[in-house]
Amino acid sequence: MAGRKDIIGSNKGGEEIRLKNLWRKRKSVLFTWIVSYSVVLFVPWAISLIIYSQSSDALRSEIHRANDSLLKQARYTIDTQIDLMKRLNTEITWNTKLQNLMYSTKTSGDAQYTAYQLVKELLTYQTSYASIDEFYVIWEQEGGVLRSGNVRGKEIAYNTIHATGEISYDQWIGTLRNTPSNSFLLLPHKDALAPKTSIAYLTHLPKDLNGRETGTVVVMADLSRFQEAIESISGFSGGQVLVLTKDNEVLLSNLPDSFDRERVIRSLSDGGTMEADDFELFTISSSVSDLKYALVIPSNVFWEKAEYVRRFTYASIAISMIGAMVLTWFFVRRNYSPIQQLVQSLSDKGSGGYRTDGNELNFIQRAISQTWNEKERMALQLQLHQHTLRSNMLNRLLKGRTDPLVPYGEVFKSFDMKLISDRFAVILFVVENDGNLSSILPGSDEAERRKLAQFIITNVVEELTERRQHAGYVAEIDDMPVCLVNLASGSLSGYMEDLRSIASEAQRFLQQFRLDLTISIGGVHESFAGVAEAYREAVDAMEYKMVLGKQEIITYEDIRIDNDGDLHFGYYYPLQLEQQVINWIKAGDFAEASRAMNDIMERNFNKPVVTLTLAKCLIFNLAGTMVKSINEIGDGESSVFGGNPLWMDRIIACDTIQEMRHELIVLLKEVCAFAAAKRESNVSQERAESLRHLAESVIRHIEEYYDDANLSVNSLGERFELKGSYLSKLFRNETGEGLLDYINKFRIDRAKRIIRSSRDPISDIAKRVGYNEAATFIRVFKKYEGITPGKFKEMG
Repeated sequence: MAGRKDIIGSNKGGEEIRLKNLWRKRKSVLFTWIVSYSVVLFVPWAISLIIYSQSSDALRSEIHRANDSLLKQARYTIDTQIDLMKRLNTEITWNTKLQNLMYSTKTSGDAQYTAYQLVKELLTYQTSYASIDEFYVIWEQEGGVLRSGNVRGKEIAYNTIHATGEISYDQWIGTLRNTPSNSFLLLPHKDALAPKTSIAYLTHLPKDLNGRETGTVVVMADLSRFQEAIESISGFSGGQVLVLTKDNEVLLSNLPDSFDRERVIRSLSDGGTMEADDFELFTISSSVSDLKYALVIPSNVFWEKAEYVRRFTYASIAISMIGAMVLTWFFVRRNYSPIQQLVQSLSDKGSGGYRTDGNELNFIQRAISQTWNEKERMALQLQLHQHTLRSNMLNRLLKGRTDPLVPYGEVFKSFDMKLISDRFAVILFVVENDGNLSSILPGSDEAERRKLAQFIITNVVEELTERRQHAGYVAEIDDMPVCLVNLASGSLSGYMEDLRSIASEAQRFLQQFRLDLTISIGGVHESFAGVAEAYREAVDAMEYKMVLGKQEIITYEDIRIDNDGDLHFGYYYPLQLEQQVINWIKAGDFAEASRAMNDIMERNFNKPVVTLTLAKCLIFNLAGTMVKSINEIGDGESSVFGGNPLWMDRIIACDTIQEMRHELIVLLKEVCAFAAAKRESNVSQERAESLRHLAESVIRHIEEYYDDANLSVNSLGERFELKGSYLSKLFRNETGEGLLDYINKFRIDRAKRIIRSSRDPISDIAKRVGYNEAATFIRVFKKYEGITPGKFKEMG
């Protein structure tokens, strides 16, 4: 028993070991490849399904397009006939004789004569619209029907046109009255071919002023004119066509009686192209009316052409599956052998064991990554030490803290820095807007933005220096990038031209990174001892950006003052010129005031050198001139300066003279605008009061002398000693109405009162309100009232 238990225990232990080995091999690349290549078996199947889906969609699209084209062709044929019916209906509806007959208050005899003229004119319509089989107008007032060439009673017209036995006379009358205007319907037609039916387009004429019905226009075309288009589609596609109204009522159809027409109509509620179990439905709207056309195709006809695509798809799936299985077995055996050999080699060179943790590729990747990371770490540490030592060496060299015992030529070589000659220059950079980098690096702090700006400037400037055949090395001193330029052979003028070009190109290129630079350039010096002097000169030149402005390129040669020079510094702002500026400001003349101030600043600043103290003194004196001007106007602190107490702080806070000049001009514009507005307000109040009194006097004169036939715009101008057109313009500006319009409206208003209260002739009334000619009075009356005085009198 004990032995049996040992055998059972050993079997269980061996089984557990096999299961563990299988579980470990699940991560092996061999197992992964077998699974991956097995997936390839499904790729052909998926591709075939996609091809089948795309082919079915393409076939469906082509069938839809063909049926849509047939339906559009039928629509064109039918719409042409429908458009003729609508055009004829419109011409009849808006016929002047028909309008005169329906809406005039003529006697019965006159109306009959007008009707006779109308039916004769309808004969021309019958000739022009030969494809229209019948049209007539119901004349409700006389109970008749107007046809081309004759007038008949309603019953006679019914017997002549519609008495086929399908509908009675009363049904015909009810159908015409209850059908909405501008609608299509089916009506029987005795003269039509079988089935003796026509499509009619009906329009109700508007009611008269008493609210009574006037008439109805009916235009008819036989169904035979529409049959050809329908039959051509049915013969080509095997489908049937329906013509429906906007309410889905069937006007025309060739569907067989056995077909469930109601189900088709219910399907039309969603519109467009639809599929049912046993038919396909296509719809399209008329381009000239609210009719709809539908094409119904049996499904067995529609999908007959898709069977070939389906059989071809099944065959391609079978062939692809067999090919994929063969390729999977071949590539798994071929590709795993090199991987296995590589893993064995790396394991032997490593710890001596074959420990892959189940996946060979992960083992290879970890081995390579460890080696590469170690190499990068060593290179990075070396580069950091190199960069720090180089920056410290350049810093000491630029600031003049050199060690005479240090061979700087050898030091440059150790840092892989070329020495072209013993001539050096220094270019200093100040970034005016490094905060703009926050848009490029959102969320970055100031230190990160400064490092990024330093990195960009270093790469750009060193590259530009190398293009000029010089050597440039950038370091950061006192938070400013400084480039030490080792100059190649050449002349002093050539050196300065190259340095300016480097600075200009760097400034222009770095604007792409939204970095605005102010750049200064020191002089050219020889030996390492002159580097500190070149740096000092660049710093001195940079301080002068207060005068020349930001984003400039300043060289030490431009600002250097020779002791032997004969430069004279003056200050030009005489009292008489200040008084002129005050007068222009008080007059609100910004153009002259700004011109004078700019001339003063140009005359003082456009010198070889100007001290900052004199420049600021001139700016403050010009600001004081504006304060004096406002005080002389008499508004003091309640004016521009009172509403903006920090106006002087804005000027003082400027970094450059140019910014001070800009703020000064902005303040000058506000001051001149205030002075001009105050002056204008004093003048406009007096003018408005005078204009109001003038308008009141003109109105009183018109109300008193409106019955004078000589009253006109020119006579009013002579009365008030002004030109007539100018007086009318002043009157319109005050009242919003022209002078002649006011005279005519006042006269028409008086005439209306007289018409309502008396029975005097129109000619007498015209003279009483100032019109010598009755025709003139009637024309003016109709212009303003829309009707003649006679009509107005009848309405009263």
